[in-house]
Amino acid sequence: MTDASFPRPVLVVSRCLGFEPVRYNAQIVRDDFVQRLSALCQPVVVCPEVEIGLGVPRPPIRLVQRGTAVTVVQPETGRDVTDAMRDFAEGFLGGLSVVDGFVLKSRSPSCGLRDVKLFDDAESPTPRQKTAGAFGGQVLARFPDAAVEDEGRLHDELLRERFLTLLFGLARLREVADSGERAALVDFHARYKYLMMAYEEIGLRELGRLVAGVAELPWEETIARYRARFARTLARPARTRAHVNALQHVFGPLSEGLAPRERVFFLDRLEQLRAGALPLGEALTLLRSWALRFENDYVERQAYFEPYPRALVA
Repeated sequence: MTDASFPRPVLVVSRCLGFEPVRYNAQIVRDDFVQRLSALCQPVVVCPEVEIGLGVPRPPIRLVQRGTAVTVVQPETGRDVTDAMRDFAEGFLGGLSVVDGFVLKSRSPSCGLRDVKLFDDAESPTPRQKTAGAFGGQVLARFPDAAVEDEGRLHDELLRERFLTLLFGLARLREVADSGERAALVDFHARYKYLMMAYEEIGLRELGRLVAGVAELPWEETIARYRARFARTLARPARTRAHVNALQHVFGPLSEGLAPRERVFFLDRLEQLRAGALPLGEALTLLRSWALRFENDYVERQAYFEPYPRALVA
């Protein structure tokens, strides 16, 4: 599969992540991975702070706990922009007719997802805790099934792998939804079988039952249910033990054509993988080569081998 054959996800990205110098200090954040990713997506860039008129450069804003409410204030000016930020987020997010994922600026009082400082007052030097930003929090609440991360966490290999797998999977599933063809959903499920097995086998089985009864529900409801459960299935990085289980299942239909020494060789590779002494990619490449050799189209087409474009492999 070539990178051009992948669907282009609709991805909302913080504008400061390589697009424009719109941070509070008029700087831009250079992030090579975000730029490579954006080139393979349909990027929708946004800076909530600029959109509500705070300007560039600007005095920083912060989150302040007032009673049971979290407010957004600009300590230097005394300005409270809570309502403006809420209204912008509601309007912008509500206007997204299509979206597959988000990459937002970490630690930003507006865009942060989990590591934003929350203070007791506008002048306090020490935060009381960490939370989501004013815009990022609404993203998490409104789009629980989307692929959502901040640029900082995408430097973690396992988190990046999960994010990209979900992002491009959702984009492909959106194409299935647009087709209106139930056979396309059956094909999608078959294509993602071993990949989902490596993430959560319970989710794979539940989605299998949904696909088996695809004619029993309206198409839109079927797709909505499938998308939500698919996202939950890929909610956490896959564990090594689950990968070993999935690889054994891929190996099954291929093993009959192998010589005894080849079978022993692969099973030894699995034990090395289990022990953390072998990269997952080596086992996958070996299985894929056998699928090509035996012309096993079902195995060769599995998304497990290539869930996202090669250009994004670190």
